[in-house]
Parts: sequence; C-alpha cells; structure tokens
Amino acid sequence: MDTEQQKETLLFVDDEENILDIASEYFTFKGFEVLTARNGREAVQVLESERVDCCFTDINMPEMDGLALAEHIHHTDNTIPVIVMTGYPSLDNTIATLKNGVVDFLIKPVNLEQMELAVRRVLRQRHLFVENILLQKEVEQKERLEKLNRELVYKVEELNLINRIMRDFAAIGSTTDVFKCVVDMTIEVAHADWAQFLVMNEHVETPFEVVSAGNGAVPGAEDVRLPDDLVAGVVRDELPLLVKDRQGVEGLPDNVRSALLVPMKIREKVFGVLTAAVCRGDLHFSEKDLYYLSYISRNAARSIENLALYENIYQNLFSTLYAFVNAIEARDPYTQQHSERVARLAILLGQEMNCSPEELDILHFSGHLHDIGKIGIRDDILLKCSGLTAEEYEKIKEHPQIGANIVGQLGLWDREKDIIRYHHEHFDGTGYPEGLKGEEIPFLSRLLAVADVFDAMASGRAYRKKIEESVVLETIRDRAGTHFDPRVVETLLRLHQEGKLPTAGDN
Repeated sequence: MDTEQQKETLLFVDDEENILDIASEYFTFKGFEVLTARNGREAVQVLESERVDCCFTDINMPEMDGLALAEHIHHTDNTIPVIVMTGYPSLDNTIATLKNGVVDFLIKPVNLEQMELAVRRVLRQRHLFVENILLQKEVEQKERLEKLNRELVYKVEELNLINRIMRDFAAIGSTTDVFKCVVDMTIEVAHADWAQFLVMNEHVETPFEVVSAGNGAVPGAEDVRLPDDLVAGVVRDELPLLVKDRQGVEGLPDNVRSALLVPMKIREKVFGVLTAAVCRGDLHFSEKDLYYLSYISRNAARSIENLALYENIYQNLFSTLYAFVNAIEARDPYTQQHSERVARLAILLGQEMNCSPEELDILHFSGHLHDIGKIGIRDDILLKCSGLTAEEYEKIKEHPQIGANIVGQLGLWDREKDIIRYHHEHFDGTGYPEGLKGEEIPFLSRLLAVADVFDAMASGRAYRKKIEESVVLETIRDRAGTHFDPRVVETLLRLHQEGKLPTAGDN
C-alpha cells in the first residue's frame, strides 16, 4: 500500500474507559486508525510495536502519567506530536508539557470537534516536517525544499509564539495582571505603538479604560484614543475590526495610521475591547496581527474565567475549613478566635521580616487553619481542665499531622500543608511530629510557632488563667535557639518595644 494512502494512526491514552470508547468510535468514523492505552506504560508498549502519527494523553494516570509519557516520546521519536488533555490544569503541568515538546494542551471536558481540529492541525504540521526530511534527499527539488523550509520556520515561530501566549496567561495570578499582560503583549507581538483595554459596564453607555500603554520611543503614542463609535461598532457586531489605512475612517486621531479593535468574549458575551494603533509613517497592521490579537484575547478571556472559578472554589473551600476551625474553638470558650489572632500576628511578623506577598498569603491561610487537626482529638482530652497524662499528650501531638492531612486531601495548598504540619517543631530538634531541627523546619512554620505560643500563653485556658504579657515575652526570649528561631523571637521583641504588638487574647 502507498504511504500516502495509509490511514493515519492516533493513540489515545487515558485511564477513563468511556473517554477511550468515545474517542475511538468518533475518530474511526472520521477515517483514522485508532489505538488505545489505559496509562503511559501501556502506551509505551503500543509505540514499540505500532506506527503512530499522533498521541492524545491525559496527565493524571496510574503507573506512568502523561508527562512521563510525553517525555518518553520526545526522546524516542520527536516526530510524533503529543496533545495533552487534563481536567486539572496547573502552571507546573503546563510548563512541564511545553518542555517535553507537547504541541497542544486541551482542558477537559474536551469537545470532539475541538479534538479533531487539533489532530488535523498538528498532522498537517507533521506532514510538512516529514516531507521536509524527504525533500532534503531530492536535490532536483531545491526550490520546493527552500519554500517548505520557510513555511516550517514560520510555523515553528508561530507555534512558539502561541505556546508562549498560552504559557504567559497560565502563569498569571490576578485579573489585573491579565489586563496588563494583554496590553504589553499587544505592543510586543503586533508591534503596536499604543494599546488599550476597555471593559464593558452595563451601567454606563461607553466602556471604561482598565489599562493602556504606549511605545515610549514614539512621541504622542501614549495620548491616543480611538473613536467611541468604532469601539461601539465592535461591541455591537461582536466582530474584530482592522483599519489598515486611515482613509475613509472618520474621527481617528491625526497621528494614527492604522488601528485594530478586538472584542473579548466571556461566555459568548462581549466583556471588553482590546484596541491598538500604529502611529509611525506608512506602517500598518495586517491580518496576521489580527489573528494574533484575537488569539491573545481568547486566552485572556479563558484566564479571567479560570481565575474567577479558582477564586470562587478557593473561597468556598476556605470558608468550609474555617467553619471547622470555628466549630473546634467553639468547643472551648477559652480559645475562641485564637486562630484569627495567630494569623494576624504571624502576618505582622512576616511583614517585619520582609516576607513576599505570596508568603503572607500562605501565613494568612496557615494561621487560620493551623489547629484544624484538633477536630480529630477527643473532647475529654482537648477540654481537660487538669494536666494531661503522657498518653493524652501523645494524642494531642497528633493534631498537626491530622491538620496537614485534611488540607492535603484538597490537593491545592502543598506549602500551607507543610506549614501546618511543622508548626510544633522546635529549633533544637525536640519538637514534633518529625523532630526537625533549625533550617530543616520551613521558615513560615518557625514564624507561625512563635505567634501560636505567644497567643496561647497570653490567653486564658480552662486549666489556668492568662499569663502576663511580660512573662510571656520573657519565656519566649529564654527559649530562643531551643524552641524558637532566634530571628523570629528578635522580631517579636522589637515589635513589642516599638508598641506595634497586638495584645494577646484581644479579639
């Protein structure tokens, strides 16, 4: 059989049988040969015995996951394009896939038509690549080879740019940064002299500017604003507008030579408009610029949706966990709002010790939830009015591990989980649960430990009255270098001297 007449073979790798069945039936009907595997290890066996033109793979699978499979394919036969599918996208996974030569990254649930488009696109690119290899052996077709090479270079550059756009937006952690990235990327990718992002608001007649930027090397570029009727037309028609030449377009500023306006849609509704302008000489935007800005707009919209969804999930989960903490503290009226105070003091210490915004956010979470593991401790031990027996104390010592396990089950907060697990470790290695010592203990755990002990000692308990603050501070000073990190203790004492330390036990 002629090579050009052979059916192209697709390999689908997923541990969900129904996905394999649906994909197999659909792509067989579309004229492809379809092979399936339930994990990366089975896929490697298939690749050793079968010719494969394209591989679809999930990330999370038993025995051998999709990232390891992509790396294997990249090292053994980098002509096989790999498309990753996942229901749990993350920045780490996206970066890992790009490093291993993955050509596309689809988010479950995946539309079959979307999968087919991705397959046909990467197969066309693969055909160009394979054809290029063959043509290198045919000297008489030199012109065709040179043309093909130019096309491949363009395709590679385009793919690299598309991957970079996807990667940059995947790394963004706030909607404000999304808007800034849209504008900065527009100036860089489309060589615009000015760019602006406008957001729609149902309560006002015209969109309002969120962010804009101009090319500092072009005088007057920062003062550009496109006519409101052009923006309104894009919003009304829900279609992009390319103004190559200012002729016939009324209302353009005198220094604008070419303009681009692209609507950003979220759930099929125009959310905002990306506008850009060229102000220099005879330069103008092209259809290629329109394509790139449309792609930037779609990725920005996806990023905003994902951030909104993540923030909603995060808040719901945090609220649920915090309710558990409130329930625990409500069992003991002497410790109510202890976690709130510990979190507040930990953040204050962190600010004094130049923690990053990310670290302060981790302290906020970990401080509120550091005692959530006490939900697994019996009331007769937790609320005991007299001293604990050795056996009871061993039970109490389980609460950091229980808390870390609770948070760890959610799969979202790995660093926070470790802070909670190790907040009772001692600087000299005599703490629990693992007896870590010095720098082995995460820094934020060492910081949280001081905040926790300060509030616990200075607050009343069922079995004792609150301890005077001066005694608490003296006790913590004496334990610097044994129980506590001396730098954290020094910071606590300095805050006290400067009058910045909140009174322990106060709500």
